[in-house]
Amino acid sequence: MKVQLVEVVSGKSVDALIIRCSKSDLPFKKDEWQFTWRRLGKTEGSEFYKIVSVREPDKIEGVLMLTLLNEEMLYMNNIEVAPHNYGEHGRYDRVAGCLIAFGCYKSFEQGAGHYIGYLAFESKTKLIALYQKKYGATQAMGQKMFIDPDAGRKLMKTYLNQSI
Repeated sequence: MKVQLVEVVSGKSVDALIIRCSKSDLPFKKDEWQFTWRRLGKTEGSEFYKIVSVREPDKIEGVLMLTLLNEEMLYMNNIEVAPHNYGEHGRYDRVAGCLIAFGCYKSFEQGAGHYIGYLAFESKTKLIALYQKKYGATQAMGQKMFIDPDAGRKLMKTYLNQSI
């Protein structure tokens, strides 16, 4: 899926793609990634997606891990932007937003019954307010959160230029 990232230094839009990520393509923790993606890659039933710029398709800008629970609810197990995209001094902005919006998009494809369009996840405590404010997530209980279909549609329109 084609998306737009924003180069932090110049403010220019950069064409990027969200594509399926093979387990052998997952980044290494030794390269300053927070998660052990190679170990997570062994998780049964999980799908992995990466975001790459069109001009540098071999450089991963972020990774998303999704699992369909009970064949009805899509769960965002993990999401991470590349270390070179951290914070205000990162190379690209919109990486996390594009990946979360893509998770919402997949929730409409893969969700079933009452869970169509819902993306569930667990947040680190310090990120709960960010997920609520920036991405329209709802806190369910403790660190458990979800993005409902309406909030997901807004994210898809903003980050993916898609409507469902």
